[in-house]
Amino acid sequence: MQATTKLIHSIPVDPHTGAIAVPIYQTSTFVQEAPGVNKGYDYARTGNPTRSVLENLVAELEGGSTAAAFSSGLAAIDAVLKLLQTGDEIIAVDDIYGGAFRLFEQVYKKFGITVRYVDTSDAAAVFHALTPRTRLIWIETPTNPTLKITDIRAVAKIAKAHKYVGPGDESHGCWLCVDNTFASPAFQQPLALGADLVVHSGTKYLGGHSDLIAGVVVTADAALGQQIKFLQNASGAILGPFDSFLLIRGIETLHLRVRQHAASARAIAAFLENHPAVDKVYYPGLPTHPGHAIAAGQSKGFGGIVSFALKADTIETATAFVTSTQLFKLAESLGGIKSLVSHPAQMTHKSIPAEKRKAAGVVDGLIRLSAGLEDTEDLIADLRQALDKLVAAHEPATVTARVASVRATGKLVPAEIC
Repeated sequence: MQATTKLIHSIPVDPHTGAIAVPIYQTSTFVQEAPGVNKGYDYARTGNPTRSVLENLVAELEGGSTAAAFSSGLAAIDAVLKLLQTGDEIIAVDDIYGGAFRLFEQVYKKFGITVRYVDTSDAAAVFHALTPRTRLIWIETPTNPTLKITDIRAVAKIAKAHKYVGPGDESHGCWLCVDNTFASPAFQQPLALGADLVVHSGTKYLGGHSDLIAGVVVTADAALGQQIKFLQNASGAILGPFDSFLLIRGIETLHLRVRQHAASARAIAAFLENHPAVDKVYYPGLPTHPGHAIAAGQSKGFGGIVSFALKADTIETATAFVTSTQLFKLAESLGGIKSLVSHPAQMTHKSIPAEKRKAAGVVDGLIRLSAGLEDTEDLIADLRQALDKLVAAHEPATVTARVASVRATGKLVPAEIC
């Protein structure tokens, strides 16, 4: 059975009414026949039938044993970090989501948890960064926003071979957690590649309609899953029944949507490579991307995100661009049906110090695009007009012919010809 068919028919028909859509159980508590005797639910923080369907669905999508749904992606990340103890260490991808960086540095650091930031696309660098107290390796692949690719299989082998020495000299491997938000389980399943945990911002591709905030943790191991479920209940950052319903509805069309997102992103990346205002294009689907081969070997697709650096590497030029697009709406987030544009230096990665941000490739002129479900040609036309404005504003006398050539032929004419 193909993945899309299996997904659709994994969503149960309501056994009580025959409803083909999952009901929204909007209740805070459940009547018990006697103390501790109930129909599987007693209090909605601990469990809710709508949320249970969602969690089972995402666990199956990721090929995991257990899933837990949270009120945001950061709440999901927070639950994973609560598995750690004072003195533990994390190796984290250097090109990390700004919200995760803020949580690591401004919350958990004061509890005695150390984080080492490494270019995880280099598996050897991960290996050499390990210490006896490394308990967790944290990767995003593709990363946000420079779309670096980490070899999940290689890093999983490193994690499993590592000897963590924790309290009481208990020795065992360290966990590998993969933020799979950008790829989505429709394209990539990290647990099948050896990861221990997967996290999602369900706000993005799983939801797909920019109408909810949600997070999910999925574990390969059932015992580890029960630890996450305990933390979910103990901390209380649960996803409510209505948002659980919306997330289920979004997942129903996940495979169909991501195929179109990826097709548009590939065409957009090819266009950007030939525009005179663009310096670098970051998209794993391009054969020129350094992680292309690894991505092709561990994913079924390359995703709907494209990032690129402007030749004019300034905050001002980037701002001019992101405020000139018409179909690409300037907003945080990604993965929705409407195309979005963001400027990481001023938005998603603003909490990261400038020198660290730039060292990871998040320069002032970096732009991140989330290709939506609009017609691909319309999206490219929107980007063209915004980029052409930059060209006209900065080099009106020398590049007019180059812009005209790109429009006519799709090929870049050397400056000396103009």
